[in-house]
Amino acid sequence: MEEAEKGELLERNTKPRLDSHPGETSDAAGVFTDDIILEILSRLPARSLHRFKCVSVPWRDLITDPANRKKLPQVLAGFLYMSFLSGHHHHFASVAGGAALFDPCLQPNKYKHMEQVDACNGLLLYRGCTKNLAPWDWTEDDCRFVVCNPATGSWVELPPQPQPQEPAKGRSRVAGLAFDPAVSSHFHVLRFEEADSSSVTGVSIYSSRTGAWSHRDRVMAEEVTLSYTTRCIFAGGVLYLMGFLPSTNNDHVLLAVDMAGKVWKTISVPYARRLAMIGSSQGCLHYALASDNDNNNIHVSEIKLWCLKDCDRKELVLKRTASIDKFTGMTMKNYRVIGIHPDCDTIFSVPCGGHTLVAYDMQHQKVGCILDLEKNSTQRFLPYVPLFSESLADANGR
Repeated sequence: MEEAEKGELLERNTKPRLDSHPGETSDAAGVFTDDIILEILSRLPARSLHRFKCVSVPWRDLITDPANRKKLPQVLAGFLYMSFLSGHHHHFASVAGGAALFDPCLQPNKYKHMEQVDACNGLLLYRGCTKNLAPWDWTEDDCRFVVCNPATGSWVELPPQPQPQEPAKGRSRVAGLAFDPAVSSHFHVLRFEEADSSSVTGVSIYSSRTGAWSHRDRVMAEEVTLSYTTRCIFAGGVLYLMGFLPSTNNDHVLLAVDMAGKVWKTISVPYARRLAMIGSSQGCLHYALASDNDNNNIHVSEIKLWCLKDCDRKELVLKRTASIDKFTGMTMKNYRVIGIHPDCDTIFSVPCGGHTLVAYDMQHQKVGCILDLEKNSTQRFLPYVPLFSESLADANGR
């Protein structure tokens, strides 16, 4: 039985019925102790869990009790991003309401600067620099990767990155974090290496289980050049990135790599331009694309959302198409997608050249929260879902 079905069954069997006798309701509720209810709720998706806060006042108090957070799945709290006005600064845009759950700088004393790299299931990947240099002047010798869990304050500094195998493999712009707490407390960091032609030549992989880096060459025939604005998305044990094939008139693809670096695949996607975004939602990779009707890249008229349910079949299925003509017409802005909600078909977008974050429910075609952002914000927004876990594999305990 699927997790969502379990939740629906639990709700039907425990939610008070309007036509039931008060005594019957009390007897039925007494069958489940708080510990039993928590155990059941901990196995449900976050979306179902937060819907069940409406079942009753005791259930609401049980779910919202801070002491139970470590046992229950969490919803999207907000987005990490950076601004570059008089230096680079870290920020957190909360979509759940209230103040930021942590200081987004997370800067250990030994580092002069920290750069946000990736986020995955409650863990954050930073690149720290020990010298007082601008990010574009950082060298490999000056930097170390840091993985942290801001909900618990634990973090681990990764060992120095291995040197490229050959001089031609010296470029490395993209790195990603892979972590699934439902499978293991261990994580992987993948750093992709590129040749002078910008095509991917291999990947360096850090495993928290071994505490060491390993290297794998690319094991597929196609040459793939990574998109400049891509970020890594981990779903179903595979890390995905956006790129294109120089050999086929720059057809856009997803590059998929497993955690051992042994399986490499390319998956064709609709024409991406600069307004496409990938994300992990409801357990699957999703691909969102803002497009225009007259193909002039001036006015975005609709957003399409695809889902990749099976990496082996390499087939993206169109899931939603939503018109935003009315919305963009009212605000006189052209929007680009910057994130996808992990639990539902809601996309997050920002206006090109603007400073607001807008949630758009594609299923009901409704505009949700609108948040003001800092000026001169970065192109990259990292979704953050809290993970109230006591341990982080290989954590320094700081």
